[in-house]
Amino acid sequence: MPRLKASVEAAPDLLIILAGDGTARAAAELCGPDGPMIAPLPGGTMNMLPHAVYGVRPWQEALRLMLETGEPRDLGGGCINGNRFLVAAILGSPALLAPAREAARSGKPKLAFLRAKRAFTRAFTGRLRYSLDGGQREKAEALVLMCPMASKVMDAEDGMLEAAALDPKGTGEILRLGLNAMVRDWREDPAVDDQFCKVARVWAAQGIPALLDGETVKLPSLIDVRYDPKVCRVLALPKDET
Repeated sequence: MPRLKASVEAAPDLLIILAGDGTARAAAELCGPDGPMIAPLPGGTMNMLPHAVYGVRPWQEALRLMLETGEPRDLGGGCINGNRFLVAAILGSPALLAPAREAARSGKPKLAFLRAKRAFTRAFTGRLRYSLDGGQREKAEALVLMCPMASKVMDAEDGMLEAAALDPKGTGEILRLGLNAMVRDWREDPAVDDQFCKVARVWAAQGIPALLDGETVKLPSLIDVRYDPKVCRVLALPKDET
């Protein structure tokens, strides 16, 4: 990230990023709410943030439209112990699959299998406890917190996070959850409890594995996740063009 940091320190009017969600998240943290505007173009694997800001289109078209009609806009997201995310935070055992994903991307199927096997072995051994907006304490295998820009059931202006607690009771329910994610809205699965919150308190017996916009982060055993209405500024398309 040295080049990214140097680019931000040069104080440009606009920082154009052709990369994945993780790099866009890093740029947002460096720029902050009062630094350069960012333009996150789709250059990664998932590209959830660029698609939310510019619609599902090639980066060349998104760049042209953004330069022709772009409007400055504050972009909200989540904050965990000083770490920001603009798409989603995955807390708990599913985050342990990230090393397997990276091995698969690198063309190392054997290593990917071994890492996935290790992740499944560690699943169901350290469940999370959580409370949303000071409410009742609950338990789950994992907690997914999605920002309004990326959520399919929220408007970008909603000042909250979507909080989906995933609590499958075994391998069979994990497979069912995965199947539902492919063929319909995974929120309809019985193992999912979907709510909304401004603050989520999460704790576990040990450190909490996490993925923030696809990037692996190790968090302490007690964390607060808060909605931040102004993580950074983006040069976005008018709402009727996304």
